[in-house]
Amino acid sequence: MNVRVVVVGAGPWGTTVANLAVRNASTTLWARDPALAEEIDRHATNSRYLPGFALDPALRATASLQDAVEAADVVVMAVPSHVFRDTLDEVAAHVRPWVPVVSLTKGLEPGTNLRMTEIVEEVLPGHPVGVLTGPNLSREILDGQAAAAVIALGVPHISEVLQRVFASDLFRVYPNDDVVGCEIAGAVKNVIALASGIADGLGTGDNTRATVITRGFGEMMRLGTALGGRSETLSGLAGMGDLIATCIAAEGRNRSFGEELGRGRPLDELLEVYPNGVEGVRAAASVMALARRHGIDLPICAEMDAVVNYGRSPAEAYRGLLRRSPQAALRSR
Repeated sequence: MNVRVVVVGAGPWGTTVANLAVRNASTTLWARDPALAEEIDRHATNSRYLPGFALDPALRATASLQDAVEAADVVVMAVPSHVFRDTLDEVAAHVRPWVPVVSLTKGLEPGTNLRMTEIVEEVLPGHPVGVLTGPNLSREILDGQAAAAVIALGVPHISEVLQRVFASDLFRVYPNDDVVGCEIAGAVKNVIALASGIADGLGTGDNTRATVITRGFGEMMRLGTALGGRSETLSGLAGMGDLIATCIAAEGRNRSFGEELGRGRPLDELLEVYPNGVEGVRAAASVMALARRHGIDLPICAEMDAVVNYGRSPAEAYRGLLRRSPQAALRSR
């Protein structure tokens, strides 16, 4: 395809998406660290985030955001939520008018509680904006295993082009126009994954994990539909599918972070081990702020917010969920 794609952010998922796109379109990956950009560009590896995997040798990489962005036909944002706005401000200085922006970030902006597409609309008004999301684990995709995702964008002809940019025989991409539902699902599922990990760390079994996932899906559905998302989106790949993958995958950052908390590792120590943090920790307060604004009961998310922001121990949070009556749970469905 005669489309120039730039992926901003060379973490695991940004690198994986760039490696998918380069099969269909000229693709450049931007890394803030010049050494990482040089490794990807010269050796087709990203040993920092994806050790042991070979990337497509056609993939180019650079540490110059201007060089990457000024010729781009599509900009894909693959940076964490807490640096999304600042990075997009840098992009805005170089991007051409009307270039579509696609977010890979599954979170909410700390403080403002905005979705990533809302930030794009503030910083780059007039640019078509959407999200690529789904139950996608980087290492499985790079290993050649089948996966599927949703491209959610409100302009059908652009959505169709982006679908062809990212799709392959083993990576199916389905169009959707429910941007709100996709983004809220992506944020909430990370908070629920913390709870799933904590349950694992406390030594509970598969019955508990299934309960956390199922009740967590109910919370995702309540908040997502209250904010304007569609129930079919939340019960599909972007919602339930991504929730299941994130809650059960051994490599999932949110689940593994929660598991370490459940085993008794201090929060402050874990935040040092995860220098870029995890989106579920950042999103917990924002999810609860949105829930309070709309009068939505989210008991699992509330307990996770208490753990990561107010000093409640994982064991106390788990006991708090057990104390919640079935009648109250039924009323909040």
